[in-house]
Amino acid sequence: MIPQGGVLGNNRNVEMTQLPSRTYRLDNVMNRIVGMTDGLDAVKQAAQLILETERYEYLIYSDNYGREFSGLLGREPAFVQAELYRRIRAALMQDDRIRDVQDMRITVMGDEASASFTVVSQYGSFEMTKGVGAGV
Repeated sequence: MIPQGGVLGNNRNVEMTQLPSRTYRLDNVMNRIVGMTDGLDAVKQAAQLILETERYEYLIYSDNYGREFSGLLGREPAFVQAELYRRIRAALMQDDRIRDVQDMRITVMGDEASASFTVVSQYGSFEMTKGVGAGV
């Protein structure tokens, strides 16, 4: 006889709850924690931190956290545009509060690229700009 005690049946109700997005608010000018933030401001801060952190470089973060911009410098502009779009979108979509990345506009000038886009989150939408290159 096989025990059946640990099996969840189809008739059980599992209630989904939303995790809070409350986190420390960072002051980028003073490089200090200056309180707490929640909602759209917390998502904005998280998106900024994701795009400032190189993936696989810091052991404290999981392999899903951060962006992969290394290897883009010196490549063909068409390749940089396509990869920058894919890499920014992949990095931001790891945050479960972010629903979509839309209206991405990428400009490549020499060894620098700039991407402007709209981040759609469960709390609302906001614009972001991210530069990549030696002088950015």
